[in-house]
Amino acid sequence: MTIDDAPRDALRGGPRELLRWVATGAAVSRADLSRLSGLSPSTVSQRVEALISQGLLEEAGAGRSRGGRRPRQLAVPTGGAVVGAIDLGAHHARVGTLDLSGRVVQARTRPVRIEDGPEAVLADLLGEVAALAVVPNGPTPSDAPAAGALRGIGIGIPGPVQHATGRIVSPSRMPGWNGFDVAAFCADRVEVPVIVDNDANLMALGAHRTTHPDLEHAVYIKAGTGIGSGVISDGRLHRGAQGSAGDISHCRVVADPAPPCSCGNAGCLEAVASGAALVTALREQGVPVDDLTGVIRLIDDGDRHATALARQAGRAIGEILAVVVNFFNPQVVAIGGRLADCEPLLASMRATLYERCLPLATQTLLIERVTTGQDVGITGAAHLVIDHVVAVN
Repeated sequence: MTIDDAPRDALRGGPRELLRWVATGAAVSRADLSRLSGLSPSTVSQRVEALISQGLLEEAGAGRSRGGRRPRQLAVPTGGAVVGAIDLGAHHARVGTLDLSGRVVQARTRPVRIEDGPEAVLADLLGEVAALAVVPNGPTPSDAPAAGALRGIGIGIPGPVQHATGRIVSPSRMPGWNGFDVAAFCADRVEVPVIVDNDANLMALGAHRTTHPDLEHAVYIKAGTGIGSGVISDGRLHRGAQGSAGDISHCRVVADPAPPCSCGNAGCLEAVASGAALVTALREQGVPVDDLTGVIRLIDDGDRHATALARQAGRAIGEILAVVVNFFNPQVVAIGGRLADCEPLLASMRATLYERCLPLATQTLLIERVTTGQDVGITGAAHLVIDHVVAVN
């Protein structure tokens, strides 16, 4: 059984949680960790020493005394080890390095052509991560990561990923990627662990760790060119049996006529309410628009066709999420991606949720935007790697 499969009670006070408490500032000493975890001081000390030996924690001086010997303060190293992160999209990728607390050290956005195929795209992005990992991140050369400082790389893919194998399964709008083993391809080119997951899962993990780490149950929707979602259950990312948990994109909604979907069915949420669907619908109405950026511009300008379609899309997303909320009963539903800033869509989604959900399910439900910015995906990718590093050491 892996650390991700273990019951949550068994993880309380485990290495990953001790590291998280120090990284978030909830604990600065062994005594703090003992108090938060309920573990004995000797057990905490053993686990802290193991994390220090792995380079995941360090002692950063003495803290304030409360009547005895001054406690040694703990901190997550920030000047050495880093993790690499890639948040891949259809047209752009966000690439960065983050320290072991999940803080962004360096990040940049670069254009990609997903149709160029996995070998070309991934080789280029891995080279970008390697370059960032050796570039100074501060004002002096001493701030540069040391050789071998890269501890792992997390990669988010805009399509279904079998997480256990790192293989892509039947993605839409990703020609040449079906069945590609991303993890194996990367393992032949880098000497550190590479963890692969769906981009919506990484957005969910990054948003949850950054904004709502205290909440146990949450659903995060990524609405851009496509639509996906990530699920946090019992405080952990929930992937299901094969890694497809949270994939709402091919749930059918009531639509007349039901537009065809890339999966071969008709009336799927992605075919009705995604950014790509809005572009197609506007073109069919004779509205000249090139891409999702153009759609959002029309909505911001009050174009009646674009605004009406955004409201319809919000209702469709709300109808699917109402089933999710009634079934799963999360504490928060948050929407991210480029369509999250579309107010008519968000208002329509929220209204549909309140209309279709049981009062008990929405009594304390938070419905909000993901507010963590463009680095939410690489933040999630970094936490995925950090969790893996802690689990295997």
